[in-house]
Amino acid sequence: MGKSYPTVSEEYDAAVAKAKRKLRGLIAEKNCAPLILRLAWHSAGTFDVATRTGGPFGTMKNPAEQSHGANAGLDIAIRLLEPIKEQVPILSYADFYQLAGVVAVEVTGGPEVPFHPGRQDKPEPPPEGRLPDATQGSDHLRQVFSTQMGLNDKDIVALSGGHTLVGPVVQFSRCIV
Repeated sequence: MGKSYPTVSEEYDAAVAKAKRKLRGLIAEKNCAPLILRLAWHSAGTFDVATRTGGPFGTMKNPAEQSHGANAGLDIAIRLLEPIKEQVPILSYADFYQLAGVVAVEVTGGPEVPFHPGRQDKPEPPPEGRLPDATQGSDHLRQVFSTQMGLNDKDIVALSGGHTLVGPVVQFSRCIV
């Protein structure tokens, strides 16, 4: 049995296509793929499989979530993306931020990533502390990635490899905040 995704209207699908075109242009022009990808990851990375809370539900636009220590500098990504979001008001922020991450992967030469719209925005951000903290060691990382997020070892290796793209931008974005 395959996964089941929400159904969206043709108008919503057209807005996704428009946003994807605009995002490609912005990300290529501003050379900001790592920052945009970090935004998508940090949004999704708060998911807790046990409580079914957190995750990519558009709460990153909330200043309370932007102020989480691990999210330093992501306000820059949000400001870069907002003019495009204003052009596609029908899209949820949840879909928009994840679509931006998908486009960032593609713009950097990565594979075409399947995108399934239909995420609903949630009003409240998850509590701080859900993102992994590398300074706490491998046991902490495994607890966050495996127990909290429900990822397997293959998923963790793939996610860790992506940090070679995003890692340098974390330091840069903290410098310019």
